[in-house]
Amino acid sequence: MSAAAVDAANAAPLSGSKEMSLEEPKKMTREDWRKKKELEEQRKLGNAPAEVDEEGKDINPHIPQYISSVPWYIDPSKRPTLKHQRPQPEKQKQYSSSGEWYKRGVKENSITTKYRKGACENCGAMTHKKKDCFERPRRVGAKFTGTNIAPDEHVQPQLMFDYDGKRDRWNGYNPEEHMKIVEEYAKVDLAKRTLKAQKLQEELASGKLVEQAEKDHNSEDEDEDKYADDIDMPGQNFDSKRRITVRNLRIREDIAKYLRNLDPNSAYYDPKTRAMRENPYANAGKNPDEVSYAGDNFVRYTGDTISMAQTQLFAWEAYDKGSEVHLQADPTKLELLYKSFKVKKEDFKEQQKESILEKYGGQEHLDAPPAELLLAQTEDYVEYSRHGTVIKGQERAVACSKYEEDVKINNHTNSEECIINDATGEESVKKPQTLMEMHQEKLKEEKKKKKKKKRKHRKSSSESDEEEKKHEKLKKALNAEEARLLHVKEIMQIDERKRPYNSIYETREPTEEEMEAYRMKRQRPDDPMASFLGQ
Repeated sequence: MSAAAVDAANAAPLSGSKEMSLEEPKKMTREDWRKKKELEEQRKLGNAPAEVDEEGKDINPHIPQYISSVPWYIDPSKRPTLKHQRPQPEKQKQYSSSGEWYKRGVKENSITTKYRKGACENCGAMTHKKKDCFERPRRVGAKFTGTNIAPDEHVQPQLMFDYDGKRDRWNGYNPEEHMKIVEEYAKVDLAKRTLKAQKLQEELASGKLVEQAEKDHNSEDEDEDKYADDIDMPGQNFDSKRRITVRNLRIREDIAKYLRNLDPNSAYYDPKTRAMRENPYANAGKNPDEVSYAGDNFVRYTGDTISMAQTQLFAWEAYDKGSEVHLQADPTKLELLYKSFKVKKEDFKEQQKESILEKYGGQEHLDAPPAELLLAQTEDYVEYSRHGTVIKGQERAVACSKYEEDVKINNHTNSEECIINDATGEESVKKPQTLMEMHQEKLKEEKKKKKKKKRKHRKSSSESDEEEKKHEKLKKALNAEEARLLHVKEIMQIDERKRPYNSIYETREPTEEEMEAYRMKRQRPDDPMASFLGQ
């Protein structure tokens, strides 16, 4: 055996064992397994540096092993990496870029004068065949004539776009095409200016310039460009057909809510809803009634809001104590119950106050004089002149004398107004009357009394007649009900097959008297005295 053969024989098992070691990973000992687990724990706690993949990126130690471990059939070397979890480039679809688009027109500098082999037999272009040619069919094609050979078109690429590329409305747009429109408008503007200059020159030469021409010269150009002040602003157009409204349109003179108090610890301003619920002047010591804005909650707690909340609170308390009331289900019942509760509560307070005063006394301390006497101020408006005389707001006081005719009792302003009735002892304020007037008043009172008596008599007679009619109708209804019950009893004894058709049913609506008779004659089996009705 030669030396080369021996070397080959020795090398064969080594290579095979190497391949086996790559395909089947080596089994770890217990000590190596324990060290590996301790290193993983230290990495999770941050005491040891994280593992680095082949690209130099750190691998998160908290990733589970079934995700981070590389399958042996992908990478037999078992190097730490997460490449197998990322999208594989060979499996990714290749899309066209946003700048790529189909070409238009024909190729430049591609003029040919001789027919080429494989070209279109009709027009002579190399980019299509005769059956795909869009030109008019020639009597003798370019293949035979060799003249009027059409230029070659662009061979369109096979573009494949992604989701956004398919929906890009500006893809393939050439911005240079817009410059044509800009140049066209510039030419029109230049023509307008030249015409205007010629017109002014003619007017200067003829001497027909007037003030109106000067105003037109100083005004805007004829292109009717408008400044922002001349345009109808939203919310200020008063044409009902074209009115535009904007939500929360604020007048420029109004102060914004967030500018009322610049202290960052003051009321919170919500920019999304534009709401400031608390009072921005709460820390300034101002009364909410004096400031122009006291927060959104100040507006909420006005009107019937407080009474509504009190009613709801009373409903909850009453329900807890056993009363079946609800604000939305039965508001009328709750309102009446709440009113009666308030009246009873006030009466109870008054009774409690009176009982305490009766037991301990002290009523004289509660009878305080009015505020006008305590403060010597009133809200009566009186206007005085420069010299101190009353102009408006108070009648001039009449000077009173010390004699008996000026003595006024019970705070009367005129001694003749007070008339005391001798029979009842009541006071009544009336004007002085003559005997004729008194006699006429007596006659009027007697007529009123007679009319009242007649009305009472008519009412009593009509009521008695109505009652008699109702009583008679009820008697007839009772008799009819008894007859009906007997008829029903007879029919129920007959066999069902021999009964007449619709013998028990009636189609007309019963009257009130018939319903009353039915209720009176109806037998109730749950009534303990039902057995004694027939006796």
